[in-house]
Amino acid sequence: MPPRRRYAFRGGGVTIEEFDEEDGHDYDDEEEADDTEEEEDEEEEDDTEEEEEEDEESQIRVHTSVSHTPRASQEESEEKEKQIRSAEGVCSTSGSQEEEDAAWKPSEGEGTSCLICMEIWTNGGDHQVCCLPCGHLYGFSCIKKWLKQPRSAGKCPQCNRTCGLRDVRKIFASRIAAVDDDAHKRILFLEGKLNSIEQKNASWTSKEAQWRKREAELRSEVSKLKKKIAYMESTTNAALRESNVASQEKYTPGNKIYQEQNGHAPSCSFSHQGERLVNGGRIFDIDGGRQILLLARRLSGVGGTFVLSQMSLHSGEIDDIMLPPTTRAIKDLHISPHNNGLAVFGSLGKKLSVISLESHNTVLSYDLPAAPWSCSWDRNSSHHIYAGLQNGMVLLFDMRQTMGPLASFAGLTSNPVHTIHHLSTNSTPSSDVCSLLSASSIGLCQWNINGSEGRPSLVPETGNPGVCISSSYCPWSDHVVASYRPRVGSSDDTVSTQPTLTQTGANTIGVDGFHVSLKRRGFCFQKLSSTHASVDTIRLPRTSIVDFGEGGRKQLFASCEESTRQLILQDPSTFAVSQRFSLASHHPLQDVKYANVNGYTLLGLLTDDRLQLLRNEQTYM
Repeated sequence: MPPRRRYAFRGGGVTIEEFDEEDGHDYDDEEEADDTEEEEDEEEEDDTEEEEEEDEESQIRVHTSVSHTPRASQEESEEKEKQIRSAEGVCSTSGSQEEEDAAWKPSEGEGTSCLICMEIWTNGGDHQVCCLPCGHLYGFSCIKKWLKQPRSAGKCPQCNRTCGLRDVRKIFASRIAAVDDDAHKRILFLEGKLNSIEQKNASWTSKEAQWRKREAELRSEVSKLKKKIAYMESTTNAALRESNVASQEKYTPGNKIYQEQNGHAPSCSFSHQGERLVNGGRIFDIDGGRQILLLARRLSGVGGTFVLSQMSLHSGEIDDIMLPPTTRAIKDLHISPHNNGLAVFGSLGKKLSVISLESHNTVLSYDLPAAPWSCSWDRNSSHHIYAGLQNGMVLLFDMRQTMGPLASFAGLTSNPVHTIHHLSTNSTPSSDVCSLLSASSIGLCQWNINGSEGRPSLVPETGNPGVCISSSYCPWSDHVVASYRPRVGSSDDTVSTQPTLTQTGANTIGVDGFHVSLKRRGFCFQKLSSTHASVDTIRLPRTSIVDFGEGGRKQLFASCEESTRQLILQDPSTFAVSQRFSLASHHPLQDVKYANVNGYTLLGLLTDDRLQLLRNEQTYM
């Protein structure tokens, strides 16, 4: 006989033990009796079942039951997953949550009902829970009927393993439950994930606290720096006002030093006339007779279109004169002194153009071999124009010849000619000789042109001091003022080998330079004086000698002091300061020009964003 199995619960689980018939129990007789009683009638079958239950009770004892239900496993897993979703900040709809839970949790009826009738089994009676040798669970009455059916052929309904009624074993337990292994694994996974997220959250919380602390410290430092800057600005402004007051007191009308040298005191009664807002101001000139200004502007935007704008001094109305796209940046601009309504300008597009102030049309346009950096009208002839080029050449044009220049002259060097003036005939020995004064980085050069011939010569005492960056000329008094900045590496005693830089604003840096005053006498120039000045370290600044008329006895030299951002008016012979004006804009001074208009002198200061106007109506004492 094959060994029989014995069921017992050990350590909370069910174990099956094998034993032989020698233990004194005759299971074959019991099983045959069961079959006979089942065939007779239902009443005898019940008695036999009671006897079998008593025999089985001696072999199978249920000492414990599993108390962990699938529902408890499901609730625990749901609680863990909710904590994970709360920590991760993941928002989902209830529908998606149910779909996710349904993907892994067991059905609620699984493990508590018979798979044949789908009714809940019991722990006693006809529908008592029982198992087959394959391990599948059914209600006793259902599996008994199943095995009796011929079509079932004595097989398990689930796995089709062959078995008989005698193989059915009742299970005596208060409740049958099974732990969902997948759910348990998911719980462990979610617990681990939750712990990881909690650790990361704690780490980020700690870092956030450190960042907030650092932010508070930086805000405190910024507040302290702002207070310090405000204090320094107030201190600087106070010192600057005191300096201005002292300067005004020192150089007032009737100053003894000025009177001793000139016999009269200069007029320093310039006052603010007003301001005009502009966009991209670069260079300008004033027509006192027509009371208009002609400005060269660079419009903002990609590529920056260059235009000429005509502004009325009375109404402030602006008319834009559009230029060809090939014009590019305008380097110099001058209105004709012959009151013929013309203006000349040179642009980096290698063009020298003459336009009409009345019609705004281009009268002439010359193609040049190099870009012009400066231009000037002949003060004696309304037909002649001069241009200084980037390659150091000087060209003479006659507007009656439209094909090209009347004559061209090579310079001493190939340095750009950034300023050119036509000298008056007051001190010229011969009217057949035309005299020009040009300025480049090497200094001032005088040109004596006779017809188509001319050769420049360097003006003494102007070639060695440093880099010449500007020059201004007064045709009524023959005063010349040249501005220099130091030449790096120069061994000259008057020039610092390393220029001292001074921060003067958002867009400007000043350097210690100087001005040199000269007086023209015939073909020669006499040096009068020199003075230190703070000049721009990069740009080529514009200066001007303001003439008040009356035979050329009253002049003031106008320049920008970069260290203080002020316009300074000085005597061109002694550089005695007459008056100071603070610039209305923080942008660098682009140009300074003047004109005598109906009995008063108008001085204009152009920056990138505005035109500042000064007016003087008083005369000399």
